Amino acid sequence: MADDLVLDIAIRNWVLVPLSVVMVLIGVLRYFVSKLIRTSQNPDTKAIKEGQAVIRARNLRSAAHLIPSKSFRSRRIYFTNEETGLLYVPKEEAQKAQAQMFQDPNMAMDMMKKNLSMIIPQTLTFAWVNFFFSGFVAAKIPFPLTPRFRAMLQNGIDLSTVDVSYVSSRSWYFLNLFGLRGFFSLILGEENATDDAQRMMQMSGGGFGFDPSKSLGAEKDSLDIIQHEWALPKMEHRAQDVLKNLAKKL
Repeated sequence: MADDLVLDIAIRNWVLVPLSVVMVLIGVLRYFVSKLIRTSQNPDTKAIKEGQAVIRARNLRSAAHLIPSKSFRSRRIYFTNEETGLLYVPKEEAQKAQAQMFQDPNMAMDMMKKNLSMIIPQTLTFAWVNFFFSGFVAAKIPFPLTPRFRAMLQNGIDLSTVDVSYVSSRSWYFLNLFGLRGFFSLILGEENATDDAQRMMQMSGGGFGFDPSKSLGAEKDSLDIIQHEWALPKMEHRAQDVLKNLAKKL
């Protein structure tokens, strides 16, 4: 039965294309509305320093094999020392920072505005799609898929005999909702307010912002457990092996 399905051109003109255009326009509109309601906040110098310390520690971990062991140990102590290390955060300061984060009314209000700018448009759009376009087979993916994708691609269609590669109109809405991130980053820039997948993860995590103690502590633990091995002493042996293999081939 799946091979006999022929999608009507009218479905493309009156379901697929309008739904895609509306999703793009809503994303662009939300971007400009978010810019209008966004409150200007002074940058926190302490948070900036902590973020830069985490970046520097990550760079040290990624390039640890390029420096000698003595140099790596001295840098690791500079970051992870229990008294003066850049990544060390006392428990009192961590609890104080979390309390200030939850007590800041501007941060809570800004988070509420961002969540409302996501929830209200998407709720109205889903109600519009569910009322006008429910039950349509809107598109077909040009590659085969396993039956596990049926629940994701055929939401609103209760036919198990339809091939999995066919996409319903309701599923097309969800694919556009979570799949337009790259397109919005291209036309609006990387720092756009239309990343619904990331916003939903932030809402499910229950956080009101950046928790420096967790990030600094995680990076400190990563530096403590890393096993350093300098790559330079092995370079000569690798070069000799490469030259020997080339000489044998010649």
